[in-house]
Amino acid sequence: MSSSFSSPQENVLQLGLREGMKVADFGAGSGHYSRAAAGVVGNSGKVYAIDVQEDVLKHLKLNTHIHHVGTIETIWGDIEKAGGSHLRDASVDAGILANTLFQIENHIGLLGEIKRVLKSDGKLMVVDWAGSYGGIGPAAAQVVSEHDAEALFINGGFHKVKSFRAGPHHYGIVFTSP
Repeated sequence: MSSSFSSPQENVLQLGLREGMKVADFGAGSGHYSRAAAGVVGNSGKVYAIDVQEDVLKHLKLNTHIHHVGTIETIWGDIEKAGGSHLRDASVDAGILANTLFQIENHIGLLGEIKRVLKSDGKLMVVDWAGSYGGIGPAAAQVVSEHDAEALFINGGFHKVKSFRAGPHHYGIVFTSP
């Protein structure tokens, strides 16, 4: 991955994950963050890689290192609706929403689903494009600014822990769930 993009290995450290934790990667895509989280939570932990695109999940499975095969579980689901992640209520310690927010149409549905599956005081890391950057990132109209992302989650009941620079083109925010 080129240095102009965010580093999942570095960014995932902002979550303070520990061995044995359960993590949900909402909109896992190609799985860079799922793999980074799996490296931290280890064999006693679990990473649920959730995506609405079935072919993407098949690709993620094929590209998962042998060490992480038992740790990463792919789930075909819709993170924008209640129950769409297929995870149990309050079943995960942490959530990752990386390069996904700009693609979300139903923000209220997404917030509800994340809140539902995160344990009380669970952490959520949001990493997204800070701009369009002449087409490297999403279309300008799709970009969700750091300010708007922060407002969305705070208004949704989450508490902001910190902001961090998630790469030259990305912002990162860590929240705790209500």
